[in-house]
Amino acid sequence: MAPPLENALGLTSKLCPTLNTDLFGTFCGEQIRTESPIETARAKCLKALAITGLDLAIASEGSFGPHPSLFFTNADVETLVMIDQQNQLEFVVTEISLNTNFSSKSINNLQDLKDFAQLTGFPEHGLILRRAVDAFEDQLKGITDEQVLESHFDHLMNLHGQAYVETDMRAMFNPTRMQVIAQAMNKLIALLGSECPQCQTPGFAVSEAIPGLPCDLCGLPTRSILYHRFLCQKCNFAENKIYPHQKEKEDPMYCDFCNP
Repeated sequence: MAPPLENALGLTSKLCPTLNTDLFGTFCGEQIRTESPIETARAKCLKALAITGLDLAIASEGSFGPHPSLFFTNADVETLVMIDQQNQLEFVVTEISLNTNFSSKSINNLQDLKDFAQLTGFPEHGLILRRAVDAFEDQLKGITDEQVLESHFDHLMNLHGQAYVETDMRAMFNPTRMQVIAQAMNKLIALLGSECPQCQTPGFAVSEAIPGLPCDLCGLPTRSILYHRFLCQKCNFAENKIYPHQKEKEDPMYCDFCNP
């Protein structure tokens, strides 16, 4: 996140090393995330602001699992939250990507482990090994060395007779995820560059998508988007931008009257 943010806005990034983000939830489940991704990223920002005494913070929160609209496909959903405490502003963006190696498997032989490692991009991408999906004893995270991987697998098999492997989805062990976070950061930079026409506050963003694009055959409103409503979070100035997808009519195949 830091390089594009610093290049675009001239900011100097500082880590908050004393903030243990595992307290907000872990990917492998030892600590269950109790809030939504936006609320979790917001909580990270507020905690970092309290620790550092600074007035600007940014945090990411990733979610992995089935794509929200494509069946049987995993997705990476990255949420970024930036809080400007001095100006009482908050900026939120989300990036959904099919580009992820998110995977896990119960294994009982070395060849299955090697096949899984190759499929998920090991050793560039880290792995996690433990006894079972819901058992966290003898768990080892951030494995990026083949000897360490096989040694810990042998340890688990000798002790428990089974093992469970999963991709380490923490960003520092997952270059694929880092690419998606960078895409989300580009969205955030674009959002910060969108100013309110009335007060010039950054973050003039879509607050609501209004359906009603007319059908090209019958002219009745469809569920497709007719216009976006933009809203300033500072002065509440609103503006409607019609035909956001550069089309004035919808194909009859998406019309509930023509194609019920």
